[in-house]
Amino acid sequence: MATFFMFGKYTTEAIKEISIERTQQAIAEIKKLGGEITAMHALLGEYDLLLCGSLPGIEEAIKASVALKSLSGISFS
Repeated sequence: MATFFMFGKYTTEAIKEISIERTQQAIAEIKKLGGEITAMHALLGEYDLLLCGSLPGIEEAIKASVALKSLSGISFS
């Protein structure tokens, strides 16, 4: 397993839809890809969110980024 740091930027729509349910759905998406979220942090500055987690590899990390964007409207780098 590799560790990934995913830096997220909220859209206006993504901010309006913040909920514990959406967070739980995001965690479930990572688990479907064989991964685990180890930490989530709110940030100030260029990025709004930092997701720390482990995934089997870069392919799963890219799939996670796309899935989370689709689910939440948050863009990840």
